Amino acid sequence: MPTIKTFAKNILIRAGILRLFASQPRSGVGILMYHSVMENPGDVIDSIGNIVHSARVFEAQMQTIARDFQPVSLEEAGRYVKEETEFTKRPVVVTFDDGYSDNYEVAMPILNRCGVPAAFYITVDCVERQTLPWPSRLRFAFRTTKKKTWVGEDGTSWSLAAPEERDRAYLSACDRYCKLSGANLESKIQKAEFDLDAKVPADSGRLMMDWEQVKGLAKNGHIVGSHTMTHPNLAFLEIEEMRQELNESKHQMESRVGTAIHHISYPCPALFPNWTQQTTEESQRAGYKTAVTTTNGLAHKRDNPFELKRLGPTKTLDGLRWNLEKAFAGWPG
Repeated sequence: MPTIKTFAKNILIRAGILRLFASQPRSGVGILMYHSVMENPGDVIDSIGNIVHSARVFEAQMQTIARDFQPVSLEEAGRYVKEETEFTKRPVVVTFDDGYSDNYEVAMPILNRCGVPAAFYITVDCVERQTLPWPSRLRFAFRTTKKKTWVGEDGTSWSLAAPEERDRAYLSACDRYCKLSGANLESKIQKAEFDLDAKVPADSGRLMMDWEQVKGLAKNGHIVGSHTMTHPNLAFLEIEEMRQELNESKHQMESRVGTAIHHISYPCPALFPNWTQQTTEESQRAGYKTAVTTTNGLAHKRDNPFELKRLGPTKTLDGLRWNLEKAFAGWPG
């Protein structure tokens, strides 16, 4: 049953009150952050988690963007930030993180039908090795283990008796492992899976795109970009590790996809911030043109193109409309 707060939001949206504010010079570009689109999101709740949108809701959201806003590409948004172009309506960019196979199989056909371009950021190692991002593997291990306790690397013993205790242990592990990358990160995840005696099913790799699907996105006019090699929090890496994640992911994607890779999305597996000034400088040095963050808000003219803010789309059509209308109206929060 709708809450009073939800009812009030819908009244504001339908009355067009927020849109009146959005016509003022405060407007920018709304860059939406998606991950996965499936017919039955609940099927992967123990691994991918709650970042999955239902295909029905996603299609309704894309229809709304095509009808009531101005769908634009990430390249166009980058030119807007640099004051090289203007938009006649409220511009919206659609982006996806990680590289799930449903991006190609489910989301792309919807985007194409609605005439909405998108940018897809690929975690290279996950596509190359056909394995889920490490936070999904770790979530599955903690949620499905039959163990009653788990001892972290710092010697802390965590109870796993109740779901909320499992979640606390999982989040603590994420805080520690997100500071690692490459083979070191992979060895820690494998050890946790071994200690918990639980790991994702062998066929879970099918949930990630293969390189032919990534190339298919580009052939359909969408942008493909990097989400690093192994999905660490770049802000907490040593400089050489950061450079490896930025440079090697770009190099491997260009080799596999056969096109220049100009855009990157900074992963946010745990902890905050997920980028620093050094991250932006190294991204530019690596040859990228833009980078998106998980910081909430619109992208405005003269913003640093390596610190572009994004908006959460929410799991409902009304929620998406509220987030966009509120952002374009310049309302805080």
